[in-house]
Amino acid sequence: MPPEDPTKDRTEKRDGEVIAMHPAESGMQVGRALLHALHNAGISVLYQDRQMKTVWARNMSAPWASETADGKDLLSPAQAERISAVKLKVIESGNADQLELSIPGSQGVRWFQLWIDADRSDAGEVLGIVTTMVETTEQKRREQTLKALLREVSHRSKNLLAIIQSIATQTGRYTETLGEFLARFRGRLQSLASSQDLVTSSNWRGAALQELVSGQVGRYSADLARSLRFAGDNPYLNPNAALHIGLAMHELAVNSVSYGALSQADGHVEVSARLEPESGSSPSLLLTWTEAVGDAPRNEKRFGSVALERVVPMSLNGSATLEIGKDRMEYRLTVPHGNFETD
Repeated sequence: MPPEDPTKDRTEKRDGEVIAMHPAESGMQVGRALLHALHNAGISVLYQDRQMKTVWARNMSAPWASETADGKDLLSPAQAERISAVKLKVIESGNADQLELSIPGSQGVRWFQLWIDADRSDAGEVLGIVTTMVETTEQKRREQTLKALLREVSHRSKNLLAIIQSIATQTGRYTETLGEFLARFRGRLQSLASSQDLVTSSNWRGAALQELVSGQVGRYSADLARSLRFAGDNPYLNPNAALHIGLAMHELAVNSVSYGALSQADGHVEVSARLEPESGSSPSLLLTWTEAVGDAPRNEKRFGSVALERVVPMSLNGSATLEIGKDRMEYRLTVPHGNFETD
């Protein structure tokens, strides 16, 4: 068999890894390349012998770099005992293991994932252990944020379903036919969906009052600038207030299209919002809807008036009045400060 050309590239396969070797390559070059890779990937590596004495450490970032390399000075007695037990188990069994550590700091808790592997000789004897560490603080924070958001979504979904159930019950109580029920219930669901879109787009903060009113009235008007005149303050409603005030605006708009100003070609409604000072407390919001009305049926109690006078104000811990005169209708809703922001 002819001797191997020492200048020729050769490929070795070691434990499933293919490594290209060339005489021009040096251990120093490989070492520098691996250090760059560790730094770029944010990975720290620690080697300890069977007595768990630190032999070398690479790319140890804060807080590990400022203390002993194995981190014992950083850990609580319980954590130090836990990590020592895992390392001893790996040394004795030769089987890899992993664990998660949390370290309190001046800027909050930092999290680290540790992988502990046995370093074996060619004969299979465990010579020491290799500990690989990666900080997972940001990942942990994202997980915690996601869990909090999911809990909030679950909570708000239950609230929304409760509102829908109430609307369905009350709509059924004040309608006589299935067709009438479906038409009215569909309109109220669309109103909730419109308000919910505003709440969702604000990352669940809520909705600005003027945008909410415009969205509800705009569903029944081809020319919003003509049909709606909004004046006064524009507070930011919290999600619950946005849904219920949106429902009130929907009922008023539907009534106006059927019997009031919006049933006329040149009709319009006026909505004013004013922050009312309260003695010794934060101001409340006085929301007023005014319009000219025609011959509307006033002798029959319907869900619209029940929602305006009872459901909406009770949901906001506020109060409301609905006055229908011969040719004018006025709805006044007082909303306590806890339902909105003014900044």
